Amino acid sequence: MSPDIAAGFVAATLPGSLLATAIGAVLGLVVGMIPGMTISTGIIVVLPLTFVLDPTISIGLLLGIYAGGMTGGSYSAILLNIPGTPSASATILDGYPMAQRGEAGRALSVSIVASFAGGMFSFFCLYFIAPSLANLALRFQAPDLFSVVFFGLTVICTFAARSPVKGLLSAVLGLLIVTIGQDPVMGTARFTFGDADMLSGVHFLTALIGLFAIPQLVDNMVELARGRGERRARTRVGSLLLGWADLKAMRAPVAIGAAIGAFLGILPGVGGPIAAFIGYDYSKRWSRDPGRFGKGCVEGIAAPEAANNAVTGGALIPMMTLGIPGDPVTAILIGALLVHGLAPGPLLFMQRGDFAYALIFSFMWANVLTLVISLAGVKVLVKLLAAPKTLLMPAIAILCVVGSYALRNSFFDVWVMLGFGLIGIAMRHLDMPVVPLLLALVLGEQLEEHLRVALTASSGDPTVFFTSPFSALFLVLSVVSVVWAFAAERRGGRLGSAPSA
Repeated sequence: MSPDIAAGFVAATLPGSLLATAIGAVLGLVVGMIPGMTISTGIIVVLPLTFVLDPTISIGLLLGIYAGGMTGGSYSAILLNIPGTPSASATILDGYPMAQRGEAGRALSVSIVASFAGGMFSFFCLYFIAPSLANLALRFQAPDLFSVVFFGLTVICTFAARSPVKGLLSAVLGLLIVTIGQDPVMGTARFTFGDADMLSGVHFLTALIGLFAIPQLVDNMVELARGRGERRARTRVGSLLLGWADLKAMRAPVAIGAAIGAFLGILPGVGGPIAAFIGYDYSKRWSRDPGRFGKGCVEGIAAPEAANNAVTGGALIPMMTLGIPGDPVTAILIGALLVHGLAPGPLLFMQRGDFAYALIFSFMWANVLTLVISLAGVKVLVKLLAAPKTLLMPAIAILCVVGSYALRNSFFDVWVMLGFGLIGIAMRHLDMPVVPLLLALVLGEQLEEHLRVALTASSGDPTVFFTSPFSALFLVLSVVSVVWAFAAERRGGRLGSAPSA
C-alpha cells in the first residue's frame, strides 16, 4: 500500500471526518426525501459553512450529502408517489404500489440496500480507475487540457439539454460572465464598467447559490400559494426486515443497475434519472417474469436505486482526474475544492495524493454511514416528510443570503446572488438549461488559461491543437457530440434531459 493511500484512509477515518460525513449523510437523507428540494440545493446551502473547516472534513460533509441525498430520494417516491430527487423517478413505478399493499418498510429496505450496493460498486470503480486515468492525463499539455475541457462543455451543453441550441447559448452566457473582472494574463480590467466591486469578477459560488436555490425557493412558494406544496406522508412503514428470497431476487437487478450507473456516471451530462430508467428497463428485459414490473416487485426498486447511486462514484472519476464534472453536484464539489486551493485534475494525485485518496475513502464512508443511518433511523426520518415548508423555506433563504455575504464579506455578492436568481428564474421560464451555464462558470477560467498558454507557446499558431493526438481526438469528439445532438433532435429520438440532482 502506497503512503498516499494509507494517509488518505487515515484522514478519512479520523473521528472528525467520520462525524462530518455522518452529519452530511443525515442532511442528505433529509434534503433528498423532501419533494421540491435537490441535492445541489442542499450542498450549496451548506457550502459556505465549510470554508473554515479542514478540506478533508469539508469534502466528507459534502460527499455525505451527495450519497445520502441519492438514497433519500426514494423515501418520498415510495411513501408519497413523488420522487424526492429526479434520480428517484423510476423508483415510483414499483415502490409506491408496494407501499399501497402495506409493504412500505420492505420497499424502503430494498431501496436502502440496493443504494448501498450501487454506491459501493462505484467506489471500487473510483478507487481502481481514477489513479490510472490520472496517470494518463499527466501526459496532457496545454492544448490537450484545453480540448478536454472544451469536450466536457460541449457534451454537457448538447446532451444535458432538451435543445442543443439552448444548451450552447447557456454555456456561451456563462463564458461571457467569466470574462468579467481582470484579465488573467495582462491584468487589465474587462467589462467592469468602472465599478471597483466588479474587478474581482463574479464569484462562481455566489452564482451557484442564485441559480439553484432562488428558483427552487420561488417554485416552492408558488406551490404553497396554490395549496399544492404540502402532502401528508404515510409515516407507518412497517417491518424493515428482508428475507433471503428478497436478497436473492435483488442480485441480478442490482448488478445490472450498478454497472449501468457507474458507466453512465463517467459520461458528462447523462445523470442519475437516465441511468435509473435504463437500469430499470434492462432489468425488466432480463427478468424471467417481466410482467411483475410496475406492480410492486423488489427488482423494480433494486435496479433503479442501484443505478442512480452508482452514478455518484462514476461522476467523481472525470471530476478528480480531468477536472470535468459529471453532473451538477460534482461541479459544485469542484468549486468547493477550489475554495480550499485544491484544483481537481491529474496533478491532484501527484501533488496531493493523500487528499485525493482521502476524498475516495470519504466517499466509501459516506455510503457505509448512509446505510447505517438509513436502516437505524428510517422510521424517524420519514416523519420529517410532514414538516411544513412554511418553516423550511425562510430558513433556506436566510442561509443563502448569509452564505453569499460570507464568501467575501461583501453585500455586493448578495446582490449578485439575487441577480443570478432572477437569471435562473428567467432561464426556467424560457426552458433553458442551467447546467451548461453552471459548468461554464466553473470551467471557463481553466478553458481560457489553457487556450492562452497553448497559443502563447506556439506563437499564436492554432494548428497546435491538431498536432497533438490527444487534443485532436477530443476536438473531433467535441464536433461529433454536437453533430450527434443536432441530428438526434432532428430525428426526435433524443435520450432526454438530465435534470438537476
